[in-house]
Parts: sequence; C-alpha cells; structure tokens
Amino acid sequence: MSRFQFVHDHRDTYEVKRLCQVLDLNRSSYYKWLGGADARVVRRREDQVLVEQIRRIHAGSGGAYGSPRVTAELREAGTLVNHKRVARVMRTYSIAGIRLRRRVRTTVPDPAAQAVPDLFRRDFTATEPGRKYMGDITYLPLAGGEFLYLATVLDCFSRKVVGWSIADHMRAGLVADALRMAAATRGGLEGAVFHSDHGAQYGSRAFADLCSGLGVIRSMGAVGSSADNAACESFHASLKRETLQGARDYGGPATCRRTVFAWLTRYNTRRRHSANGHLSPNEYERRHHTAKLTLAA
Repeated sequence: MSRFQFVHDHRDTYEVKRLCQVLDLNRSSYYKWLGGADARVVRRREDQVLVEQIRRIHAGSGGAYGSPRVTAELREAGTLVNHKRVARVMRTYSIAGIRLRRRVRTTVPDPAAQAVPDLFRRDFTATEPGRKYMGDITYLPLAGGEFLYLATVLDCFSRKVVGWSIADHMRAGLVADALRMAAATRGGLEGAVFHSDHGAQYGSRAFADLCSGLGVIRSMGAVGSSADNAACESFHASLKRETLQGARDYGGPATCRRTVFAWLTRYNTRRRHSANGHLSPNEYERRHHTAKLTLAA
C-alpha cells in the first residue's frame, strides 16, 4: 500500500494534515494523487483487458515470448500499445519469457583439418537470401543421461532454418545431411558462403568434398571463439529454452524429434525474430521478394 493510499483510507479518522506530517508527505502531493484517482481506475481496467490479450499471445508462443515479441503481436492485431507498457503489465502479472539454459560444448576441433579462412568476420547479415549461410551443432538431452544431436543451416538474411538433421552421433554425416537439406530447400547452393566453427565434422574431408560438389564456399571462425558463430549459438539456445521450458531433458528420442521438428516449423512460419523487425523468417523473405518485384515493375 502507498503512503497516499494510507492517508486516503484514514482521512475520516485523522486530519489529512496530521497524517501527511507523520508520513512525511506534502499535502499538495497527496491532493494531486487524489485528483488522478479516476485516471488510475481507467488505467487498471485497460490493463485488465491488455493482460488477457498478453496471456493469449504468451500461451500461443508456448510461454516463450517476452515483451518485445508480445508487443509486435499486439500491434499486428491492431492494438496500438507502447512496449514499455507491455513490459510493465507483464511484470505486474508475473508473465515472462523463457530464460536461457546453461550450454554444453559440442565443438571438438580437428588439428589436422585444412585451414579455412573466416569470410564472415562476425558479420551475420546478408542483403539477399541464399548468399550467406551458417551452421552449428547442439546437443539435445534425453532421459537417462543420453543425447541426440541437432545440426542446422540458417540463412543469414532471414535467419530461416533451411536445413537440419538429428542423429545419435556427431559424425560428419550429421552436418552433411543438414547441408544437403539446405541445398534441396533452396534449389541449390552454388556460390553461397557457408560459415561454421572448427568442429571436426565441418573440418572433415567428407564435408569439404560435399561443399565442393555443391559449389559452396567454406568459412570458419577463430578456434575457440564462440563469438565467431554467435548467431547460430543464439538460435540453438532459443530452441532449447523454448522447447525444454526448464525441464532437464526431452524424455525419449521420439518425443525429442517431434518436439524439435514442431518448433523448427513454427520458427520459420510463425515465430517473430528481432533481427527481422519481429517478422517470422518466411514472412520476412516473402516481403523482400514482393518489394523486389514491385521495384522491377
């Protein structure tokens, strides 16, 4: 309870002047607070309506969305609201996005691998789809201390997942399958740059040969520097944060595969991405292609 409210609740028992003196309040401040009572009632009613909208959006995101993405959903639905107000209401009603989990290292460099230059230099952006891709591997914890492993290929332009593969191993075939899927999704990767860390899978002869056959130009960050593949690592952190939702594991392999597949599908088609102005990867690419066609016309 605020001191102003205390004065208001006891004004019939004691003089306002005396109450303000005891509570070290300025009487003019109390009367100013009193004059805003109607406005506060209206704001509380509006907040009640807003919080119901927020709860629906938050639940629809699987509990993943924080205030920026919730604000974007509200605005797209026609509710003009300031992101600071959304953040305040979410704090007031204890509605929060899912937070990061601790990461387990999966990169094991191969000292005998051929040197590959860093063509990205921590620039994970692109002006067009299909020009720059990035890939990484992450672990997926199962019950009983076992793991599956997920390899992904993301387009730097829209952060769209164009290729992925899940297996119970981290051999070169895992990342090769993800890259082959990317080639099928995009209708080819000729001339594109693919960036990864120095994991042995990406440095293997088999993966190098696949890249050569697909016309892919390889790029690798510095050894031991997570910042050189930060965008991929951030993506994998979001995936596990939003699918595990605080759980220690996914349960069995089949449940894990279904859960991850559903999230990847939703990520491309519906999940809002801050790098895309809070548009989904598919929608971001669609608008880009529409704009190009309009300019060409």
